[in-house]
Amino acid sequence: MNSPLKWLMIALVLFVLAASLFAQETEDYELLPGAGKTCKIGDDYTFVYEFDKTPKMGTAILKIELFGADGEKATDLEIQGSSDMPSMRGAHAGGDVSFKLNRKGVYLLPLNIVMPGEWEVRLVFRRGETVLHRARLLFNV
Repeated sequence: MNSPLKWLMIALVLFVLAASLFAQETEDYELLPGAGKTCKIGDDYTFVYEFDKTPKMGTAILKIELFGADGEKATDLEIQGSSDMPSMRGAHAGGDVSFKLNRKGVYLLPLNIVMPGEWEVRLVFRRGETVLHRARLLFNV
């Protein structure tokens, strides 16, 4: 086999493996409904997410309100988020960042939107070291 064809075959195999790993990784994260909808975390929590304004280029703030099984606002979990563009995975990745809790008990995460297109935010909800839930949301700019 000549050298350019050999390298093309190797690149194709690596691409297929990477796509397979990405598909498996995405399956671990529940795709959330649109902003403003109630989302469940097992039987113990629900949450609602929204943005401070319609996301556009610049900074957008993702807000999450967490509620316990009793319907009262809860603030006892740690929430981490990471943002990226699925079509350019890794090119604009924001890394894992912990949400900050404001005085009103709302979890806040600033997102740096650097270009138009589809964006994804992956969320991880933890109690201590235990992961309770993984979810992802999609939005367009």
